Amino acid sequence: MTMPPTLHRDRLRWSDPLTLAVWVAILVVNTVLNGLVARSDHSGLSAWEPWTWEITSSLMIALLIPLVLWFNRRLPLTLETWRRALPLHLLASVAFCILHVVGMVVLRMLVYRRMHGQYDFGDWRLGFAYEYMKDIRSYFFILMVAWASRFLLLRSGGEARVLAPPDAGVPQVDEAQPARPERFLVRKLDREFLIATRDIERIEANGNYVNLVVGDRVYPMRGTMAGIEAQLDPAEFVRVHRSHIVGANRIASIEPLETGDARVHLKDGGQLPCSRSYRANLRQRLGQEA
Repeated sequence: MTMPPTLHRDRLRWSDPLTLAVWVAILVVNTVLNGLVARSDHSGLSAWEPWTWEITSSLMIALLIPLVLWFNRRLPLTLETWRRALPLHLLASVAFCILHVVGMVVLRMLVYRRMHGQYDFGDWRLGFAYEYMKDIRSYFFILMVAWASRFLLLRSGGEARVLAPPDAGVPQVDEAQPARPERFLVRKLDREFLIATRDIERIEANGNYVNLVVGDRVYPMRGTMAGIEAQLDPAEFVRVHRSHIVGANRIASIEPLETGDARVHLKDGGQLPCSRSYRANLRQRLGQEA
């Protein structure tokens, strides 16, 4: 499925070169510093052993970072959601530790076997307790980097909000406010500019934000899909998925799937999923057999 890139998601994935470079730099620096400390603390061991410990640990963390970022996108840990999200993130940190420890122990055993030695992790209960004290810090450090990345992107990429009528105050994206905004105000660093609602091609969910997609640009706006759907003109926009709203005039065709869902083909060549729960409404809106 091809879609225009999503600003926040792509910037927090390994597929983005800048993000990849940042994470690699963090992991390399951490590995070198920890390796030097381990080498100093275990001077009686062969030189390759402490470095094996740190490199295998870092490799497993590198493999787990995308999973942590994915979980954080599904359940963002913010000031508004922390009461519900924090307990689940603590449970996720335990799973993070288990996968990290099991993975690095397996890698170390393979390396030691290659070097004609035998790796002994020691008492697993004590080992897990010790590693978890480090891994819980690593887990929330990953979330902190993700939060910092999102904050910088909001500052540099622009954050949108509904442009209120004169003297009417600033309405929020909320189900209780079904007003039909004609324009959105975007703040980008020290500048402000307007985007017309009719120019929005599609809208997608992104944690506590909805992303307004205009051409190759994506403008995040705090709110929910239900909230912004209530404010949009139903003659111009149609909900096709719990995470996607699209401009009706952007749809080229609808492809039914055997699962009961459908695939929406856009005029720009992109595709969107259409849940079976939204197919009937989409068929009625477009007058097509969806």
